Amino acid sequence: MSQKFDAAAATATYLAQLSPAVHAKAQAYTQGGHWLLLWGFLISLLSAFLILRSGVLVRTRLRLEGHRRRPLLASFGVGVVFLLMDWLLNLPWSAYSNWWREKQYGMTSQAFVAWLGEGALSFLISAVFTGLFLVALYGLIRKARRLWWLWAGGLSAGFMVLGMLVAPIYIEPLFNTYTPAPNGEVRNAVVEMAKANGIPSDKIFIYDGSRQSNAYTANVSGLFGSARIAMSDTMFRKGADLAEVRGVVGHEMGHYARGHSLWITGIFSLLAILAFFLVDRFFAPMQRLLSADGVTGIADPAGLPVLAVILAVLGLLGTPILNTVIREIETDADRYSLEHVGEPDGLAKALVKTIEYRAATPGKIEEALFYDHPAVGVRIRRAMDWKAAHPKPQ
Repeated sequence: MSQKFDAAAATATYLAQLSPAVHAKAQAYTQGGHWLLLWGFLISLLSAFLILRSGVLVRTRLRLEGHRRRPLLASFGVGVVFLLMDWLLNLPWSAYSNWWREKQYGMTSQAFVAWLGEGALSFLISAVFTGLFLVALYGLIRKARRLWWLWAGGLSAGFMVLGMLVAPIYIEPLFNTYTPAPNGEVRNAVVEMAKANGIPSDKIFIYDGSRQSNAYTANVSGLFGSARIAMSDTMFRKGADLAEVRGVVGHEMGHYARGHSLWITGIFSLLAILAFFLVDRFFAPMQRLLSADGVTGIADPAGLPVLAVILAVLGLLGTPILNTVIREIETDADRYSLEHVGEPDGLAKALVKTIEYRAATPGKIEEALFYDHPAVGVRIRRAMDWKAAHPKPQ
C-alpha cells in the first residue's frame, strides 16, 4: 500500500534546502526593504518641500507663459523641471537603496556607472511620458473643473495602456537584449506548452537580466500584439532544469492568458480616480500647510510638489491595497501553471531560488502589508497541496 503524500512535510523539505544562514539573510534583506518604504516616503516629502520652497517652479511657469499665456507649454516645462529636480534630490537615496544595498546583499553585479547611466536613461523616458501626462492632466483640471478627477482616471488608464503597448517594442530593448529561446529541449518544451494553451510560441524570449540583477526571475510585459513572456538568463545561470522552466513559464503564461495586465489597468484606474478625488479635496489645505507661495491653485503646475506630497501619503497608505491586488493576481498565475502545466515540483524548486530576495515565511500581517507576491512558503504549500490532490498514476 502506497503512503499518502504529505504536503506539509514536502513543503518543509523544500524550505530546508536553504541553510538557516541563508534564510536569516533573506529575512534581513526583506524586512530592511519594509523600512525603505518609510524612508523613501520621508525623503520624497523632503524633496517636494525643498522644490516648493525654492520657488523655481513658479518662476519657470511665469517665464514659459510670458504675456501670451501658454498653459500647455507651461505644464510640460514645469513638469520636466520638477521631475529633474526631484530625481537629482533623490539620487543619493536611490543610489543607496537601489544599487549599494543590492550590491551588499549580492543581488546585483552591476557597476555604479552602468547603474547611473541606466537611471539617467530611464529618467529621460519617464520625463517625456510624465510631461505629456501632466499636460493632459492640467488641461483636464482647467476644462473639467469639478469633475476633473473623474476624467483623470480614464487618462491614467490610457497612459497605462500606451506604456504597456510600447514598452516591449521601444523601451525594454534600450536596457536589455531579448532573443528567442534557442533551439533545444527548453525551447521545444516551451513551444509545446504555448501551443497547448493557445499562446503564440514566438512570444517567449530570454533576456540578459543578469546585467541589472542576480535575481531568479521571469516576467510578462506588453499588451495585445506587443505582449511577450521573458525569462532572465539568471534562471539558467542558477541551474534551472526543464521542470522549473515549465513551472515558471506556465506561471507567466497564466498572466498572459488570464489578461492580468488589463485587470491591473482597470483596478489601478479606479484607484487613480479615488486618489485624484482626494487630491481635489485636500489640495487647498495642503497648500496652506506647506505655505506654497506663488501657487495660484490646483490648476497651477507650479503646485506639483503639493500634489506629489498628497499622492505620496496616499501611496504609502494604499500600499497594502495594491499589494493585495497583485498577490491575488500572482496566486491566479500559480494556479494556472499548476492546472495547465502540472509541474508542482518544478514550480516549488523555482520558488526556493527566489527566497534570497523575498523571505519565505513572514507573519500574516507582514505579508498582508508588505508582500506584493504571496509568501514563498505559502506558494510552495499550495503547489504541494495540488500535487497531493492530483497524484500521478503509478
